Amino acid sequence: MKRTGAALALCAILLGTCPTISAIPADAGVPKGACRDPEPAHPVERLLPWAQQQLKPQRAWPFSDGAGVTVAVVDSGVDADHPQLRRPGKVLRGRDFYLTGTLPGNYDCISHGTGVAGIIAADSRTGIGFQGIAPGAQILPVRVSEREIDETGQTQLIDPRILAQGIKYAADQGAQVINLSIAGSRDQQAVRQAVAYAVAKDVVVVAAVGNRQTGTARLPSYPASYPGVVGVGAVDIAGARVSASQIGPYVDLVAPGAGVLTTTRVDGQAYQNGTSYAAPFVAGTAALIRSAWPELTAPQVIQRLLATATPARGGQSGTEYGAGIVDPYRAVTEGMATKGRSEPAIVVPPPDQEQLAVTAWWRRRGADARQAALASAGGLLCLLLVVSTVMAGRRRRWAAARRPAADDRS
Repeated sequence: MKRTGAALALCAILLGTCPTISAIPADAGVPKGACRDPEPAHPVERLLPWAQQQLKPQRAWPFSDGAGVTVAVVDSGVDADHPQLRRPGKVLRGRDFYLTGTLPGNYDCISHGTGVAGIIAADSRTGIGFQGIAPGAQILPVRVSEREIDETGQTQLIDPRILAQGIKYAADQGAQVINLSIAGSRDQQAVRQAVAYAVAKDVVVVAAVGNRQTGTARLPSYPASYPGVVGVGAVDIAGARVSASQIGPYVDLVAPGAGVLTTTRVDGQAYQNGTSYAAPFVAGTAALIRSAWPELTAPQVIQRLLATATPARGGQSGTEYGAGIVDPYRAVTEGMATKGRSEPAIVVPPPDQEQLAVTAWWRRRGADARQAALASAGGLLCLLLVVSTVMAGRRRRWAAARRPAADDRS
């Protein structure tokens, strides 16, 4: 009988156990039997996505591309064989906590984690516009779920013990940034403690705020609400909050989350929606900061993210848009002059000789016109003087004017 991911999640929650699958080498692809209904490859999208056009992360790459920083993707796994993620050392072996055994986390059945990882660190590829925010960063895949039915990322569908194990594992493996593209309405003690553990180890924890908003009510959201976590909402191409993106004091920043392009398992890309895909834009930016400013603590990195955000609609409300839209370039370069680093040299194009000739011609014409105007004005003035003299002479009948005699009163 075919078993869905939801069934296995229920198995983990109720019994604390799941089917055991033997470990295989990390570079051998999907473990046998691990994916019951794997998502097929998607077509390749070649255009530059709107999110990358607006955020322009390439402006920050001369200063930082995320090199030396490990970002943990605690999700459905990451397909290390995707062409934009297969560079040696790009995706680490990681670990699978969803299925029992010693499986790696560098495979994915449903593309969710692969899409998140791609937004964070996908390499460039000839003829493809899509690329990650921090292509120099390393991805640590931590597999904690297989959401084949529900795409909202509700933590109720994930055993909180498994999620907590994954978060602690990521912190212990030296991840400087952890991306949690999951959100739920329950405060789970195990998850809260795991997040606190990661925060105490100076990890920047980034979490999606969730996609359950239907009105103006403030809904709970975890782990975004936990102390030290950066909660990320979603905006569309116009900069407006996506209607489903949740509202609350846990919204610290917003990022593209409507029709954003992501990598899919095996190959290709697909357009996705939701705060799950907004969070990795912030996680990737955090990686850029940690690479450029390694001396900063996690709270200082978070403060930098907030202080350099682009103002969003309605100002800094703190409930819909937080501090604004993440800005990778400003987040990296703000104040960088104090470190002796400078902007890329400005390339001055050679002068356009034809345009210079045209400009010189107009200047000569202008000078000639000014001279002609001055000559005309001088002639007119002389004419006025002559006319005035003639008229005065006629009034006196051309007689010489006499000076009146002095009045002697002495």
